[in-house]
Amino acid sequence: MNGTQVWIAIGLTVAGCYLVKLIGLLVPAEALERPLVQRLAALLPVALLAALTAQQTFGTGSALAFDARAAGLAAAALALVLRAPFLVVVGAAVAVTAGVRALGG
Repeated sequence: MNGTQVWIAIGLTVAGCYLVKLIGLLVPAEALERPLVQRLAALLPVALLAALTAQQTFGTGSALAFDARAAGLAAAALALVLRAPFLVVVGAAVAVTAGVRALGG
């Protein structure tokens, strides 16, 4: 891509984001007050974060990978099951991931 194509892509992205925001503002309040919409709005961020976490943890190009990242995620999940505070969850994930990488994983 040359410089002009990059700026065109940036401009189209900006316009697309603005249009999505504008469409969200134009949705009638009655539609947003429906129970189904409220349930979906509450669950959608969790589902998107879970999908992003899974993709970043287990994806390498177009293949699945089970490496130090997966071990760190498992440690974080275990800490969550044990109801550890958030900083402990993050610390466990970091420590396990670093340990597995140090051992050659």
